[in-house]
Amino acid sequence: MPTFDKELDTSGLSCPMPVMKCKKMLQSLAAGQVLHLLATDIGTKSDIPALVNKTGDQIMETSEADGKIHFYIKKG
Repeated sequence: MPTFDKELDTSGLSCPMPVMKCKKMLQSLAAGQVLHLLATDIGTKSDIPALVNKTGDQIMETSEADGKIHFYIKKG
């Protein structure tokens, strides 16, 4: 598990809310900071990589545990 600067738990929210909240949180981070995003919506598996591809940020790691999807996103 990478170290992170901020955590955003979107558990229970369905798209597009996790993506919108993630985008807003990423905008508040400084370059090099890491966001730990937790989600339960299966759609985030494709939606978050698509968002990160557009923003120029980087997914460091993705994993699933206890019914939650964990994304570690490094601000570009």
